Amino acid sequence: MGKRIMIVGNGDVPEGAAASIDAADRVIRFNECRNFGAAGSRTDVVAVCNTGRPARAMLSGAWRDSPAVRRCSEIWSVRDPQKFGEMRHALLVSHPELYDFCDDYTAGFAAVAEAGAKRHRVVSRDVHEAVERALLAFDPAPYVVPSSGMVVVAQVLADVLADPDHDRDQIFVAGFSHQGWDGHPFAAERQLIEAHVASGKLVRLNPDTASSLTQGV
Repeated sequence: MGKRIMIVGNGDVPEGAAASIDAADRVIRFNECRNFGAAGSRTDVVAVCNTGRPARAMLSGAWRDSPAVRRCSEIWSVRDPQKFGEMRHALLVSHPELYDFCDDYTAGFAAVAEAGAKRHRVVSRDVHEAVERALLAFDPAPYVVPSSGMVVVAQVLADVLADPDHDRDQIFVAGFSHQGWDGHPFAAERQLIEAHVASGKLVRLNPDTASSLTQGV
């Protein structure tokens, strides 16, 4: 039997999900890990938005000492610095209010990881661009970038595909509300996630799947 990987967004999780998440072999959370506790406490990876205001806020606050960050063994920087550097000029024209959107704080997250003896990983532009191509099938409205959650899902799927030893792993998603900043194509992302669920690549954690996991079914 393969491993169970939980990708836990910051939205609400179904009843019974916390125990199922904590029983997984690997748990990935995002940024401030806002539902830590309600969505379990196991945390192996914290995936961060490593550019712009969210990154600056995390590095200048108490984020590094939060329970999830203290517990994790890896920090993933979701935005490829070179790609986002190349986006800067076009964004200054199309979205001048996002003047600092591409400011890069990757080195700060790498330093936090090194100080805590954690692995630091930068998700490549190839994964980001593969997500953008996949979203085209769902006719997304104009957007700025895919969400960190969607990029991480793509990275985990790619990791499993690349390693034959993990071909029986199950990848679960929970806490994905597909709502938030209007610069993300959430409607198209919801459809892409549902397509992955329908194909068997992902499993949505709902009360029934959570119950079956905790019972060992």
